[in-house]
Amino acid sequence: MDLREVVSALNDFASLSLAESWDNVGLLVEPSPPHTVNTLFLTNDLTEEVMEEAVQKKADLILSYHPPIFTPLKRVTWKTWKERLVVRALEHRIGIYSPHTVYDAIPHGVNNWLTKGLGACTSVPLHPSAAPHYPAEGTHHIEFCVDNTEHLDKVLSKIKDLKEISCLTTLPARVEGEEQTRVSLNCSQKALLEVVALLSQNSLLYHKTEILLLQKPLLPHTGMGRLCTLSEPVSLSDIIARIKSHLKLPHIRLAVGMGKTLESPVKKAALCAGSGSSILKGTEADLYLTGEMSHHDVLDAVANGISVVLCEHSNTERGFLSELRDMLASHLHYKINIIVSEKDRDPLQVA
Repeated sequence: MDLREVVSALNDFASLSLAESWDNVGLLVEPSPPHTVNTLFLTNDLTEEVMEEAVQKKADLILSYHPPIFTPLKRVTWKTWKERLVVRALEHRIGIYSPHTVYDAIPHGVNNWLTKGLGACTSVPLHPSAAPHYPAEGTHHIEFCVDNTEHLDKVLSKIKDLKEISCLTTLPARVEGEEQTRVSLNCSQKALLEVVALLSQNSLLYHKTEILLLQKPLLPHTGMGRLCTLSEPVSLSDIIARIKSHLKLPHIRLAVGMGKTLESPVKKAALCAGSGSSILKGTEADLYLTGEMSHHDVLDAVANGISVVLCEHSNTERGFLSELRDMLASHLHYKINIIVSEKDRDPLQVA
């Protein structure tokens, strides 16, 4: 498959519009076209060791969950390891694509996979994602009534001369027993100021005007983090055993909530793959599950009776890659070879 065809399919699998505003997602390194992708190589972190593995396995495109290019590069030399990744990728004609928080948000993504470590449960996003577009053109909806046909023609004529106006309609209406015409329209933030200025020239119209801020609809089952309600409450020790089994970890870090023990029941668990402090904070739950949290955020949770399980950042993400491989194989109609890195691992270990 051509690189651009693969990238289009990846963007269709999970829309880049779901990424957090601070993130750097999508195609980060592109060899000169045409570029054929026969082998797609999946990794959680693109380190130099993983890059050498990708070269040895003749990868044509690397999907690195974490973006190896995050802050802008001012030069591409052999001096720093991230610059060397770009050099090696281009030398061997390997593209680099990163989804990161896009895969955190989607219903079939990293956080959904992480919930499977809790056992049977239902889950909802902690921070739901909004649709990329408004339900109609424009950011604001305006309505007002006019009781004079001549006056109406003048007003409509001036509104039609404005830019970024859409969905302009007129309907007969009865207001306080009088026959009038209701005018409605959508407009941009910029056009809103012009419409208000126009209507304010007539105090009667201005006082009858309603302005609504349009909201982008929330996407079902999509967003950051998950609040999980277990089908049956289980002890904290049992939940820990399930998490360790799911993540294939011999050890986790645990902070037991104030007044709780290992035998305390867990009914609700809030989780966020990676670094979850900002997503989990303030959520009412029996347990927080994430990769890492700041010391003071852990103290806050414990003081509120919430137990905290920390598994290290990428340990809460990496296991998703095997599931992702199967989903992408189907999505790409089995046209390319997809392999998961064997060298990719969390940099921290128990010594």
